[in-house]
Amino acid sequence: MAKNTAKQATDKKTKEEIRKSLMSKLSRYYGIAYDEATYDQIYRATLLSVKDILAEKRAVYRDKIKKQQAKRVYYLCMEFLIGPSLRNNLMNIGVMKEYTEILKEWGFDINKLCDMEPNPGLGNGGLGRLAACFMDSLTTLEYPATGFSICYEYGLFKQKIIDGNQVELPDNWMGGADSWLVLRPDKAFDITLGGDINETWENGKCTVTCENFRTVRAVPYDIMISGADSKAVNVLRLWKAVDTTNFNMSLFSQGEYIKAIEETSNAEVISKVLYPSDDHDEGKLLRLTQQYFLVSASLQSIIRDHLAAYGTLNNFAEKVAIHINDTHPALVIPELMRVLLDVYSYSWDDAWNIVTKVVSYTNHTVLPEALETWNENLFKLQLPRIHMIVCEINRRLCENLWNMYPGDWDRISNMAVVAYNQIRMANLSVAASHTVNGVSALHSEILKQTVFHDYYKAMPEKFTNVTNGIAHRRWLCYSNPQLAKLLDDCIGTGYRKDSLQLSEFLKYRDDASVIAELRRIKHENKERFAEKYFEQSGVRLDTHSVFDVQVKRMHEYKRQLLNVLKIITLYNILKANPNAPVTPTTFIFGGKAAPGYYLAKDIIRLIWSVGKEIENDPVVSKILKVVYVEDYNVSTAEILMPASDISEQISLAGKEASGTGCMKFMINGALTLGTLDGANVEMKEAVGDENIFIFGLTANEVDEIWKQGYRSIDYYMTNDDLRDAVNRLNGSFAGNDFTPLFNYFVHGHGISDPYMCLADYESYINTYKTVMGEYKDRDEWTKKSLSNIAGAGFFSSDRSIHEYARNIWHISEIK
Repeated sequence: MAKNTAKQATDKKTKEEIRKSLMSKLSRYYGIAYDEATYDQIYRATLLSVKDILAEKRAVYRDKIKKQQAKRVYYLCMEFLIGPSLRNNLMNIGVMKEYTEILKEWGFDINKLCDMEPNPGLGNGGLGRLAACFMDSLTTLEYPATGFSICYEYGLFKQKIIDGNQVELPDNWMGGADSWLVLRPDKAFDITLGGDINETWENGKCTVTCENFRTVRAVPYDIMISGADSKAVNVLRLWKAVDTTNFNMSLFSQGEYIKAIEETSNAEVISKVLYPSDDHDEGKLLRLTQQYFLVSASLQSIIRDHLAAYGTLNNFAEKVAIHINDTHPALVIPELMRVLLDVYSYSWDDAWNIVTKVVSYTNHTVLPEALETWNENLFKLQLPRIHMIVCEINRRLCENLWNMYPGDWDRISNMAVVAYNQIRMANLSVAASHTVNGVSALHSEILKQTVFHDYYKAMPEKFTNVTNGIAHRRWLCYSNPQLAKLLDDCIGTGYRKDSLQLSEFLKYRDDASVIAELRRIKHENKERFAEKYFEQSGVRLDTHSVFDVQVKRMHEYKRQLLNVLKIITLYNILKANPNAPVTPTTFIFGGKAAPGYYLAKDIIRLIWSVGKEIENDPVVSKILKVVYVEDYNVSTAEILMPASDISEQISLAGKEASGTGCMKFMINGALTLGTLDGANVEMKEAVGDENIFIFGLTANEVDEIWKQGYRSIDYYMTNDDLRDAVNRLNGSFAGNDFTPLFNYFVHGHGISDPYMCLADYESYINTYKTVMGEYKDRDEWTKKSLSNIAGAGFFSSDRSIHEYARNIWHISEIK
């Protein structure tokens, strides 16, 4: 480790070189010296100087890739939730100390500069955060990789909570984070949409042409991705849509200003907003267009670079790996077929052979509504040639399946890519990919046994598992520097590059001084979060209370509602007996609800209202507090996760694919209260039953109950505390009516309580009581916390990426 660090140090910029770079940026862009600069000017000069360092490293690394003619992976995802990059880059390239000292000499605080950076609006939840962690690990481990996504002008939305109601405001993130973007107009490509397809046959060859189509230009903006103590710099390429038609000066001159601008704005809406609402046909069409825009531009970029390096596509499968992260980029399959067939005149069989050797697919969900499908008529209207190719893929697939399963119409229909006027993107992804993986051991097994069972029976060799991981340097070393220092002092720094070395920390479980220091660090982290939360909200938190945290996207299956039922139960207990032995607790929630997901918005309103009613109670408010963190993002997570005592991972067993938030809490010493779902299963194996709190039904038990017929009313009628909690919803909290949520649990239209909160309630409450009982022995609790930190090494994205590289992509490190 020391040898590698010394070698890397010779490539680092000296303090004087950094000082000159900063002064140059201030002079060139602002015409000032440092003693005249504002914080904003220093912030931008710092970003630009760091970007120069990355560009130099990138040029050297790119030359190495070329010389070694290395196979590359191209990672396609609709979102990359990269979070602020300044601190991460300074730490990764080893110049944080130099920048801190120079800026301090000039009267500026590096932490304040880092806090100024906004969160790029390029992602929303776990899918995008995973992609960002993977790019970090790919670069740290020196694998040649490029990420592809869209350069959204606006993120999902800025969330405000007003009287309990989620209000969505524009997330115009580019005002402070766009300095990382590198415009590459020389790498732009045109994308064709719509039109009329013509086929002409001559000498046995079919020529396909398109008329009356629309063209959109995809212009790339690159973000350079640094790695920790690494020679590599990889690139995340983001595509921005630009209209190719000339501005209509004639209309503008005639006073038709709006119409003239509209003509050039129609195309640019493609990259305007992340995940536009799709509860109407216009939204669905825009999402489909975004997905094709991403894959067409990315594929043209991949092919151009490949041809520049090798001059032929005959070795494409040997030099290129294309990975689709969820089904959003699945159109890369028919688009690659189109390019090979129509542009480079490959036969169908040869083209299909290349596609199926190049493409691999990660599934992220078992929820039926999240398995993407497109209306065939809409699909055909916008992508006529792609529709033809998808239909031919489907025809050949069904023909092969008929030969395997003659007469089994139901099985073939279930596996078809096109059926019942729907294009099924998950089936397309499985049919064309050489490897399909789930993201936890349980999830991968569920895929084989349920969602893709027929495919697994027909093509078992395709299926594997790669459990998700997190960029542990960011989420431990950089987010929790005091804990990182304690680890450095106890076990050395090797764990920063080899996370499995965290297991050495377990040797200190009975060291009283380490346990005391760990408790001190946890409390200081709670103070840090409380201070930040007070700055944002004006609300003070009791840092001596338990921080019980559930922060994640708002969705029924994640069961924030079950957590609220627990809080209402505690409230009821304290109202009946103010002296009841309830441990002072701060319940912290955060997460966004999709704009059209009204039930999720009602859950946010309920959480806020319960918190408001408790706040207004002079007795209960001294023991319980409920807060909802507005606009939860990466920056907030980096402060909250090190401060958390309890990590609520309480989804219904069998519904959460993996989860990565659970791993970030774990590596920062929070104890998990959760079900046997997603990665919780493997976390339990890693830390032992005594260091995690598991409750509720297993995935198999859930299935069995549904087969027998689940009746939530039975649980409601037989548990007094549950009935009292649910009954509170049949009225109001803080003046807000929640009768619809009461009906959701016991009088639902069709299915009541679809995610079985009432079935798991008793087990959840009993386990929670166990958690609170164990928390009273603070030394034992802290030992459990230490065991979680020590057991978290497996859940690094470094391990995940090594598995992808060796078993799926077959790529090697560049040395």
